[in-house]
Amino acid sequence: MSSPTVEPGTKLAERFRLEDRVHESGGATLWKAIDEVLARPVAVHTFDPDFPRLNEVVTAARVASRLTDPRLTQVFDATEDDGHSYVVSEWVSGETFGDMIAGGPLDPERAAAMVAEAAEALAHAHEANLSHLCLTPEHLVWTAGSTVKLLGLGVDAVLNDVTSDDGAREDAEGLGRLLYAGLTGHWPGEEYDSGGLPVAPMDDGHFCTPRQVTAGVPGYLDTIVCRAMLPETRRGADPLTTPAELAEALASVSRPSPLPMPTPMPMTVLPVASSRSEGIDTATPQHHTPPPQHQPRPMPRQAGGGMLNKVAMTVVVLLVMVAVGLGAWTLGRSIGNAGTPVTGEQSAAPTPTVAVATREVKASATGFDPLGDQEEGSRWASAAVDGKESTDWHSETYDSADFGRLKNGVGLLLDMGESIPVKQVSIDFGGTSGGAAELRIGDSADLDALTAVEKFSGLSGKKTYTAESPGKGRYVLVWFTKLPTYQGKFRGQIQEIKVLTTK
Repeated sequence: MSSPTVEPGTKLAERFRLEDRVHESGGATLWKAIDEVLARPVAVHTFDPDFPRLNEVVTAARVASRLTDPRLTQVFDATEDDGHSYVVSEWVSGETFGDMIAGGPLDPERAAAMVAEAAEALAHAHEANLSHLCLTPEHLVWTAGSTVKLLGLGVDAVLNDVTSDDGAREDAEGLGRLLYAGLTGHWPGEEYDSGGLPVAPMDDGHFCTPRQVTAGVPGYLDTIVCRAMLPETRRGADPLTTPAELAEALASVSRPSPLPMPTPMPMTVLPVASSRSEGIDTATPQHHTPPPQHQPRPMPRQAGGGMLNKVAMTVVVLLVMVAVGLGAWTLGRSIGNAGTPVTGEQSAAPTPTVAVATREVKASATGFDPLGDQEEGSRWASAAVDGKESTDWHSETYDSADFGRLKNGVGLLLDMGESIPVKQVSIDFGGTSGGAAELRIGDSADLDALTAVEKFSGLSGKKTYTAESPGKGRYVLVWFTKLPTYQGKFRGQIQEIKVLTTK
């Protein structure tokens, strides 16, 4: 299939329908597609007829498809044919390692746990003689199912024409760089593959060690990083030259658990929908056996315990008699004072809680771009109100979070058809990271006439606005003032939005 005929709507193998072009480079194009047989999103790479490394990329994909480690991106199909060559893999929902550390380093144990999972998965891949060679913060993902996923095994090296005479050593160094980034928030490598992270500082021609960059890095993790990628700073310590060796060095680290909520209050974890990192529907969550709970041990029986028990019983009986006497005296006093308020006290009946009945409002949606060309992903807008988490509205893609300095914002506008009391608005921003948005309500589809009632930051997963006194309006606008990250660039996304009104 020639390049001009590969476009949204194209169906491969009468099964994989291409929907959204995610990335294009060097004759290879990554698509978000739908597997119409299994009704799930998938990632599809297509190739120009003259793509120079077609045989190699299909071969690497087929080798990767035989690996069973759930932490590696699963490859479903790899076909090489005249004009119809493609690779189909899973579409992973989640947050990339780069997004997680964009605001600063992770907790050291969490960063080490994620890299340990990646190291074990890569050790499995190396047993099949398959290297990654392109490890960057965008290749490691914390999925919506709270598991670790490593993207691009084998395939990305061929796509980027990267080779190595010692793939095991190269991947061990790559894992060390990931751990360095997680511990410091800096990337110890070239700026072009840093995922937007600041490059690590240098000292005498070498990258500074993690502990020189960030206070509080545990010494044993600093040593592991240096053994993997900075052996010159740890003379006398054996370097870590394979993913298996690095995995063994991190074996004592507790494995990843769901990210802690901002407060210790128990909360229901809401599903996070798709983000757009290379095939970023997830694999079955990997369950880790929880640590055993410490049960209280029974106190040992002591000699002479019979006499002690009798004394204790006597004390308990006396205490009960005193408590009963005090209770009777208090009750009698209360009865005697019935109807007479005690000075300084007020009697008040509890105020009953009245449940407010609500219903969901049907609304139409459109892309909202009053500061630009008035067209901002309107062809996808209906996907945000179709009740399906597998579809989404998204804005155009920009080079920076401030819309490439072309405008001050873009958004998604909902029209309810009439002015109604807006009691609640729930927005699923999917698996994006960062960014900021305002929720605006009003009776005019004019930006300045819509009142901002809530502001959201850290646009990931579901956000909910609930009004104590519902304000009326015909229009609800989600107005992005800062775009979240997407595939190294920036765009707004809404997986699903719902509006509730009072009945």
